[in-house]
Amino acid sequence: MNAIDLVLTVCAVLSPATCEERHLVFSSDVSPRQCVMAAQPYIAQWVGEHPKWTAVKWRCEYPRPNDRADKGEAVPAG
Repeated sequence: MNAIDLVLTVCAVLSPATCEERHLVFSSDVSPRQCVMAAQPYIAQWVGEHPKWTAVKWRCEYPRPNDRADKGEAVPAG
């Protein structure tokens, strides 16, 4: 199976100008388009677990080997 990243842009509820990206890793063999279509339940779960944040947009992309692990939060999703 190939991994694919669901990249969330989340903003703080109490400070909407404070935004950052979070990475959720899908461990399945789907295209980025299929990932975007199936992302909503995972986004809802993440927001439910992080009530101080709200998701404002998202995208899916294949992981890039030169991305550093400390950029955002990589957690399994799916």
